[in-house]
Amino acid sequence: QVQLQESGPGLVKPSQTLSLTCTVSGGSITTTYYAWTWIRQPPEKGLEWMGVIAYDGDTYYRPSLDGRTFISRDTSKNQFSLQLSSVTPEDTAVYYCASWDTTTLSYDYWGQGTQVTVSS
Repeated sequence: QVQLQESGPGLVKPSQTLSLTCTVSGGSITTTYYAWTWIRQPPEKGLEWMGVIAYDGDTYYRPSLDGRTFISRDTSKNQFSLQLSSVTPEDTAVYYCASWDTTTLSYDYWGQGTQVTVSS
């Protein structure tokens, strides 16, 4: 059973960089045909796909985030991370990491989510 767990600060000041890490257990982030995704849900809004890092390290980002997003990985720790720069209160959301199976085109596993609030 694959498990994902988000970690990181729950409060970030405006203009700073939000940094979160997703630790994966029960499976490898280098498993072929899997991609590792960051998704967020702002208050009273729907889920928003932010970006993904594939099993081979390729990354893809949501264009509307204007280049503020960076996803990286540490294969030795089986972790992948999100950095979102120049945050504003509009970046306040519950942030999730999830695994995406590129063969079935479905999300297989999700983390429980972590609340991040942007406020001074």
